[in-house]
Amino acid sequence: MTMIAAHIQTVRARIETACLAAGRAPGTVKLLAVSKTFGADAVVQAIATGQTAFGENYIAEAIEKMTAVRESLLALSLISPIEWHCIGPIQSNKTRLVAEHFDWAQSVDRLKIAQRLSEQRPPHLPALNICLQVNVDGGVNKSGVEPDAVLGLAQAVAKLPNLRLRGLMCIPENAPDFIAALAVFTVAKDLFNKINHEGLSLDTLSMGMSADLEAAIHAGSTIVRVGSAIFGGRHSVT
Repeated sequence: MTMIAAHIQTVRARIETACLAAGRAPGTVKLLAVSKTFGADAVVQAIATGQTAFGENYIAEAIEKMTAVRESLLALSLISPIEWHCIGPIQSNKTRLVAEHFDWAQSVDRLKIAQRLSEQRPPHLPALNICLQVNVDGGVNKSGVEPDAVLGLAQAVAKLPNLRLRGLMCIPENAPDFIAALAVFTVAKDLFNKINHEGLSLDTLSMGMSADLEAAIHAGSTIVRVGSAIFGGRHSVT
């Protein structure tokens, strides 16, 4: 067993334990392996364990990696449907790349970005899955729509063609303990419930990372984004 395989096994066990502690079925939480700054070989090792969903922050790096992963899988005669999630900031000049290459865009926080993704999504591809990034704790250096504006943004995005609004994503500041983390994640869950109460049909709450996935799952997360606990320390990107 490779180190990455062992780490994924450990993370999956954490997810299962957290789900059971929260009275949830383990299958209700998806593991998104955050592979940013790691090469195609690391992704292929993760795929070999059955992992199929990967998160990337850096769009140009991600697209190169997608090609390399496809070539590696072909060489190994492995057939695996891979799901790529954009979880980093999306600038206006990068929307076409996201629309053309990704399955999910989790970091949408402006209507302009959603409109461009809608217009630029190729017609032969299925609708691009969208999460709205919410700044749930007011972090001054965090991207994300403010909580009191998220309902209006959700209603506008839900009307756009070629997109499928799935839910909310948040990246709160590091919390000192489980209780503090749970309180912040509960804010996101309450927003999620409020939006659904207004008639939308969200099914995804993307929150929780290596250090705080237990609190996120307890609050209702359906996707946990785990990088360092799977791949190790980050490599720098220049």
